[in-house]
Amino acid sequence: MSRVRIGIVEYLNTAPLVEGLGNTAGLELVRAVPSRLIDLLLDGRVDIGLISLIDTARSRESLSIFSAGMIGCDGPTLTVRLFSSTPIEQITRIHADTDSHTSVCLAKILLDRLYGRNPQFLDYDARERAGDGLHDTDSGEIWPEAMLLIGDKVVSDCPPAVRYPHQLDLGEAWRRFTGLPFVYAAWACRTDRVSELLPWAALLDRTRRRNRMRADHVVTTHAPSHGWPIDLAGAYLGHHLRFDFDDRAAEGARSFLRLASESGLAPQKEPKIVDLADFVPTPG
Repeated sequence: MSRVRIGIVEYLNTAPLVEGLGNTAGLELVRAVPSRLIDLLLDGRVDIGLISLIDTARSRESLSIFSAGMIGCDGPTLTVRLFSSTPIEQITRIHADTDSHTSVCLAKILLDRLYGRNPQFLDYDARERAGDGLHDTDSGEIWPEAMLLIGDKVVSDCPPAVRYPHQLDLGEAWRRFTGLPFVYAAWACRTDRVSELLPWAALLDRTRRRNRMRADHVVTTHAPSHGWPIDLAGAYLGHHLRFDFDDRAAEGARSFLRLASESGLAPQKEPKIVDLADFVPTPG
């Protein structure tokens, strides 16, 4: 292979996984929102992608997850959040950020299991504040009854707390429900290409490990361009998020996909996880 294309997300949370990769010979970074990466992977426009976890189960092609890194949490996430003008247990419909597939499924599972709710979900373009069933408020602004947002916009363009006094951090709710970490996305490729892409997965693994040791540099380099205060970005990347796809993360991923299948949100499919420790030496 003369050149490998890596599909990444243009959020601050991806920086610890990709900082330093931009000038790698033979590698091209392809940027897209999380919900688009699965199509890019299946259409052959990227070779490895930071694929939304639910899409690995829904994929028409067999996909494998590399243990090279993930976007996850083991408690509050901050940037995967349900905002509601009514108490969570009274929500009837939710305008859901079209950037994410996994977060929508997670919200459906948690609302059902924790609150006994099965609200209607409507697509919502959070950047344009556009979607079905919206209405003008007295101020002339358009705000839904409840909305699910992900990514930097939760911080850089946070909806007013006075309009949404009820909020639910989905990572925190998942941890309370299962006691496990949650995996939003992980490095994945088509299963029939695992062998040829192992060296590139190993590079992604080394990059994540190196960036763990220079967290301050990653924060100060990337936070301003994403609209984050430095101190909040440091807490977000250093304490709230998890990037190592370890055994507990794998257990959390399996638990989520099992619940998604039971809820009719995805086919019953055991995730194929490629543990790089079985193939390449790792630093001590």
